[in-house]
Amino acid sequence: MTYDLYIGDRTFSSWSLRGWLMMEKFNIPHRTHLVGLYSGTMAREMAPMAPARLVPAMRTASGLVVGESLAMAETLAEENPDIAMWPEDPSARATARWLCAEMVGGFASLRGECAMQLQHVNQGFAPSEATMADLARIETLWAHAATFKTEGPWLFGTYSLADAFYAPVCARIVGYDLPVSDATRAYCMTTLQDPAFKAWRAEGLKTTYDPFPYDMGVPTSDWPIPA
Repeated sequence: MTYDLYIGDRTFSSWSLRGWLMMEKFNIPHRTHLVGLYSGTMAREMAPMAPARLVPAMRTASGLVVGESLAMAETLAEENPDIAMWPEDPSARATARWLCAEMVGGFASLRGECAMQLQHVNQGFAPSEATMADLARIETLWAHAATFKTEGPWLFGTYSLADAFYAPVCARIVGYDLPVSDATRAYCMTTLQDPAFKAWRAEGLKTTYDPFPYDMGVPTSDWPIPA
């Protein structure tokens, strides 16, 4: 069973990263189709996936088009029941679904102020009070997840869909050098050091942008994990 996955520019498309990790981390066969978010070709390149209009979107082996990351996650989990994409424990599984749903509907200030970019670290960026509140909420949720944690470095111990959903948050925290606890930063570095994340970023860096879409007007330093 092979899926067709439509994604946007890897350096910037946080939702595309989520969709790709859902398949890559769980070894689900897929063909990737790149949609240009900054080239003016998005509408034409997404036309085969109508009525889906945003990335990521996928087509199942049966030809069904599914948009929106949370719907994609649940569909993949249903169609691949032998793969443990959610935590095995029912309480942990319910909590992981909660965290993913809150990610989809929340943290508007963090997303608005700190667009995901995987090129460098912005130094001296000053987050607003609303973004600091988003960070505090994220740390609360991650600490709650840890109460269900089994052995392993991920939110629930073993890698799950919740880790895929929060991978772009990790990139934002590191990419804007945001103030968080040592435990939160350690989890972010675990995500950034993961081979799948590194492969995604390395592929994205093959494309250059002039001008860079998200120039924050602050000094920058190197990304902490080599490509």
